[in-house]
Amino acid sequence: MGRCRYHPGRHAGRPPGGRARVTVTSQPAAVVDSSSDVGAASGPVVDLAIELAGVRLPTPVMTASGCAAAGRELAPFLDVAAIGAVVTKSVRLDPRSGRATPRMVETPSGMLNSIGLQGPGIDAFLATDLPWLVSHGARAVVSIAGGSLGEYAELGRRVGSSPGVAAVEVNISCPNVENRGLVFACDPFQAARAVSAARRGIPRDVPVLAKLSPDVTDLVSIADSVMEAGATGLTLINTTLGLAIDHDTMRPVLAGTTGGLSGPAIRPLAVRCVWQVHQAMPDVPIVGVGGVRTGRDAFEFLLAGATAVQVGTVVFHDPSAPHRVANELQVALAARGLRSPAEAVGLAHQPRPRPEGTDD
Repeated sequence: MGRCRYHPGRHAGRPPGGRARVTVTSQPAAVVDSSSDVGAASGPVVDLAIELAGVRLPTPVMTASGCAAAGRELAPFLDVAAIGAVVTKSVRLDPRSGRATPRMVETPSGMLNSIGLQGPGIDAFLATDLPWLVSHGARAVVSIAGGSLGEYAELGRRVGSSPGVAAVEVNISCPNVENRGLVFACDPFQAARAVSAARRGIPRDVPVLAKLSPDVTDLVSIADSVMEAGATGLTLINTTLGLAIDHDTMRPVLAGTTGGLSGPAIRPLAVRCVWQVHQAMPDVPIVGVGGVRTGRDAFEFLLAGATAVQVGTVVFHDPSAPHRVANELQVALAARGLRSPAEAVGLAHQPRPRPEGTDD
């Protein structure tokens, strides 16, 4: 791994004054059973509230971008104000119809998707979706995606100046139309330029989370570059590229040929990425995402170094998963004598206890 040049004081981006920070008073979630953590209710009272890059959240469990549009679809199943945050589907400048069908296919312990960032565009999002989230008390983390540096700059300006935005997540897993289609997230220099362009139009008291791709050879160097460019924290990871072939047609299942693999199949990959970046940059806030299905999965991400987690693919068959996962995480923490998620962050990096009777 390359040398880390992250300097907490230089990248904090949170000067005194300015926009008021989001503050939420957390109430402990109801205790439920969570696989082998049954019976943990006798442990300490666990307060699930966290601080992520200066923003107070009632739990560390958010939705993941792309799995519930702007959150409205979840309203019949959970209170969007009660979960950590709603991370919106990535917003582009202009409306997009997306790719041809088929766009999704189930895979062993996961799913491939090739949606193509379908969406209504920034104007419709700011006119209808963001006001809905604000009116329902949700903490809105707005994901933005651009095809050029100019688009990232304009999206950052439009979203950053809108009331009710708790944070901005910059999805840089998009092809750069100005550079032969090179994906921004796959090159440290281009990744930094995209984040810097978006950051310029966003108030300094609004956190910027750079969402990185695992499909690179040196994730730490890219994480380092986007932090130097003005990111406040990181979201690890985006989907990884995959392919499924239909045995009958003998052709790729997806109309777009390849797609992003998500679900439990990628969780070990995501945990490894969180581990590596936290080990190199322990002061950087990390949001772990990739295959979180239970509270124990979320707990694993915290141990690896994540401050918070996002749940995505599981929402397709369990729309109330963000609430359930938070409850199960509370049980997992209590079972181990931990009183808050913060106490678990990075614990797996501590040296293993030496067995009794062994020499130094």
